[in-house]
Amino acid sequence: MSDDPRPIRADATSHGLDLDRDRLARKLDALPPGAPVVVMIHGWRYAPGFARDCPHGSILSLDPAPQDRRAVSWPRHLGLDGRQGLGIALGWNAKCDPWRAHLRAHRTGDALASIARTVHALSGRPVQIIAHSMGARVALAALPLLDPGLIDRMVLLAAAETRGRTLAALATPAGRAVEVINVTTRENDLFDACFEWGIHLGLRTSIGQGLGRSLPNWHDLWIDQPRTLAGLAALGHPLADPPRRICHWSPYLRPGTIALYRALIEGRLSAADLPLHRPGRRWSRLILGARGMALSPRLPAA
Repeated sequence: MSDDPRPIRADATSHGLDLDRDRLARKLDALPPGAPVVVMIHGWRYAPGFARDCPHGSILSLDPAPQDRRAVSWPRHLGLDGRQGLGIALGWNAKCDPWRAHLRAHRTGDALASIARTVHALSGRPVQIIAHSMGARVALAALPLLDPGLIDRMVLLAAAETRGRTLAALATPAGRAVEVINVTTRENDLFDACFEWGIHLGLRTSIGQGLGRSLPNWHDLWIDQPRTLAGLAALGHPLADPPRRICHWSPYLRPGTIALYRALIEGRLSAADLPLHRPGRRWSRLILGARGMALSPRLPAA
């Protein structure tokens, strides 16, 4: 149906990108001028068709299962109902060990690049990206494959990619043209360390620790820092306290975070207005975390 509010489903498969281009064309034709087109990308341990770990029934769904404590609906809270904005839910097989998921994430960049080209060919519009964990690796892997301007903004959440790979992607024509908000927090330190040592043997640093240098189109947003939180509240975007001292999902589970990303995506808030302060020391959330916070008892999908 033309008024179906569900996101456009796109799956990266072993046979290529599975995408309903006819439905995409209809939804793009009906979208108001200036409304955002947003590709949403999940991280590790999700995979299309895998029961409770299918992203299309969880975070990328308008109506995720209520019993899933991780399942905050990205498209619903971002306003991607096909009228205010259009959501494209990109699924890829990350239900495997982290080493294979790391490799697959890079390869899935080709599927994302194909989506961006298709949206531009059908409508002349750029896409924006919101991606969690290894989904950020997918997002950055698409940049070397694209002309500048086809992706105009990325919001990366607890990103699992190295500084070196990221800088190489940003040095491309598309990378120089994209605006990136890298949302990170010391609650993610343990996961960054696992990524750096488990996959890169401690030889690389994750952008979950920030980019490590200043670029005009890159913004590290440390949502665990008191001055950053005060600045966001002054902009009308207060964030609730994090649910745990160690939490990989805090950048979208914390109340107030997705409303902040929606304001950025819709252009009501500029990245240039964000309060960008230096982070606290690594492990500071673990050592000096708020009294009474419990450690996460299990590692769900990223």
